Amino acid sequence: MNSYTRRGVHGQVVREIASRVLSGAYPEGATIDVSTLEDELGVSRTVVREALKVLTAKGLVDARQKRGTYVLQRARWNLLDADVLAWQFAGRSDESFLDQLHEMRAIVEPAGAGLAAGRRTPADLAAIDAAVEQMVRAEGDPDAAVAADLAFHRALLAATHNELLTRMEMLLETGLASRDRLVHTTSPHDDPVPSHRAVADAIRDGDAERAAAAMSQLLDKALADLRRAREGNPP
Repeated sequence: MNSYTRRGVHGQVVREIASRVLSGAYPEGATIDVSTLEDELGVSRTVVREALKVLTAKGLVDARQKRGTYVLQRARWNLLDADVLAWQFAGRSDESFLDQLHEMRAIVEPAGAGLAAGRRTPADLAAIDAAVEQMVRAEGDPDAAVAADLAFHRALLAATHNELLTRMEMLLETGLASRDRLVHTTSPHDDPVPSHRAVADAIRDGDAERAAAAMSQLLDKALADLRRAREGNPP
């Protein structure tokens, strides 16, 4: 999941066209008029075509002779691509995506915590503990709280020593950042430290069953916090 980070005019054009596709401004099957894009964005045809090549590689668009460049069906989009995730959910909290993220986490993370309990190294434990302490210091600072939560779940995935699980980091990070911004900017909300510390303690003790159960409880709490944030209700 290589992230496309190019800046400048080219990067801006890539993001603008992607945003139009992902938002539905360019619906599935729609033909993209390159000449119109040149005029609207004030860039050369070369810049537009290079941008479309990037989006073709990410499964958003394709090109055919006589038909030109067109938007592919959503089922063809590479939704796990780091950039597609970032572009789709940047600056907003998509409820459907967050619900799907929770379902995915409920399947993956308890099992991941169990694996981590059996495979963690001293370095893994140090990273997990550091994230918990970062969470403690982040009280009252939404941005720091988001960063601390991401650090914890990143360290937990790393502690599984499963390369495929570790590669899920980008999906979790994008989704968690969106969820955490919503939760941590809604006051009041429950203290996240005890539930995360319970997972860390179980992993340190090498208790896979307890680690999985603690992670399930953490996710139940996370879902409750999200629902309260959506409704604007206190805990």
